[in-house]
Amino acid sequence: MPKGSKVRIYPAIDLRGGQCVRLKQGDYQQETVFGPDPAAMAKRWVAEGAQVLHIVDLDGAREGRPTNGDSVRAIVEASGVPCQLGGGLRSDEHIREALSWGVERVVIGTKALQSPAWLEKMAGSFPGQVVLGIDARDGQVATHGWLDVSATSALELAMRLSHLALAALVYTDISRDGMLQGANVDAMAQMCSATPLPVIASGGVTTLDDVRRLAALPLHGCIVGRALYEGRLELKQILAICEESKKLTPDS
Repeated sequence: MPKGSKVRIYPAIDLRGGQCVRLKQGDYQQETVFGPDPAAMAKRWVAEGAQVLHIVDLDGAREGRPTNGDSVRAIVEASGVPCQLGGGLRSDEHIREALSWGVERVVIGTKALQSPAWLEKMAGSFPGQVVLGIDARDGQVATHGWLDVSATSALELAMRLSHLALAALVYTDISRDGMLQGANVDAMAQMCSATPLPVIASGGVTTLDDVRRLAALPLHGCIVGRALYEGRLELKQILAICEESKKLTPDS
């Protein structure tokens, strides 16, 4: 990571039924509602220093189409910061619809594995606005809202698609997601080594030590969810660690 760069922190806003929720390991039966007003939550994170937000349309991920447009538009308008959106975006029409809601970037997961040629076309059609989302359990890619696990390894998929003109890659370890068991730092380091794409880590960030260890990697960003919502971590503390890491990063 070049000197002067730092890990960007993306507070997560997961939407289901228009509410702000968190799941455990992507399990829709293990849902916790953290607020009925996602836009208010977005304003809170921005007030605490967030410069970007990560939005997930959980209903869309399950149904295979974008569904929480009203909530996404409200978040974008209320926050005033760049937002990226994932969940159920599996056609060019879906991407256009999501971008029309005001998000800066869209995250493509399931369809990327199903049709790399389509992903390449979308990366060319929407330059700088398409992010590859790789969700993995035990290193294997999971699709369809994490309901199915494929035979393709996450590292293999990343290497196969690294030549595309993508904005970034979000790598989620779903065995850690929402479990407050710590980030899989080793897996994130392996992904950084496997692809030249900017990598955004996701899943399991629980302690300030997790943040320090991730900030030491050549990561572009890190998504933080449940630990923020439950008060185990404070956003200002996380941002301070990332700022300190920026000062300590040697020349590349």
